Amino acid sequence: MKKLIGFLFIGFLFISVGCRKRLDSFLFNGEKVEAYLLDNYSDGELSDLPNSYFVPKEDIHQFKYKIIDNGEELNIAAIYVGKESQLSQDTIILYCHGNAKHMDNYWNRQKLLRYAGGNGRYGVLMFDYPGYGMSDGKPTEENMYEAANGALKWLKNKGVTNDRLVIYGYSLGSAPATRIASNSTFALQPSKLILEAPFASSEVMVQDASLVNMPASYFVDVEIDNAEQIKQCVVPLLWIHGINDDFLSIESHGRLVYNNHYNSWKRKIEVLGAGHSDVPTFIGYEQYANKIHEFIKQD
Repeated sequence: MKKLIGFLFIGFLFISVGCRKRLDSFLFNGEKVEAYLLDNYSDGELSDLPNSYFVPKEDIHQFKYKIIDNGEELNIAAIYVGKESQLSQDTIILYCHGNAKHMDNYWNRQKLLRYAGGNGRYGVLMFDYPGYGMSDGKPTEENMYEAANGALKWLKNKGVTNDRLVIYGYSLGSAPATRIASNSTFALQPSKLILEAPFASSEVMVQDASLVNMPASYFVDVEIDNAEQIKQCVVPLLWIHGINDDFLSIESHGRLVYNNHYNSWKRKIEVLGAGHSDVPTFIGYEQYANKIHEFIKQD
């Protein structure tokens, strides 16, 4: 059904505009906001997260950092959860969120990671891509990477080192996460990589969502290829994917990325019954948090 809908939709584009139509806006599906609501946001993922994962106000730090995008200075919105005074000692998770909305949508995920393995064990930094939430600009593949690198620079300036950094990429966030873990040109290099519901490439995404046998470049500007990029990754990988994911197929996306990681040890969690955005719910929040902690601590 999904492929049929994708085929009909792309066919409609050709009929309605009669020319090449780019679908980048469906990959970068952000929303602008004037302020983040956090716990007062009612439409986010993992909406039934228990109150036991509540983060005290003094451990929530909202701020902005600057990046340069094609010569233009952009302010990027970010939220750090943890004791800012302990950044130079704590293990930090840099969380790269999915393609929808803004950080409020993923706030419960950030809180859950804060409590992985116990009470406030990890500091967690999340940021909005350009054009999302309170971040300036319009999203592109390149400024998404630049925004991620800006977050790494902020962490480095706070005393974070490679051995205490873990990067977590969820859905679209698998692109900057995989790029950073596979490329030494970024400000920091993570010691571990976690990918939840990653996509293999923009090419596979277009082909998987439609029956049109045409190159992805005809529909999208992005050239993301996680499945190829991860071949250069030399740090351990934890891959998590819902077996019933009908947005990014576990077979054509997740398993391809996982199988192409071969320069270090890896672990996988395939979750029966889970779709694209409810993996932690199906695993169970406490068990999910413990599995993240076990992976980070494993040598």
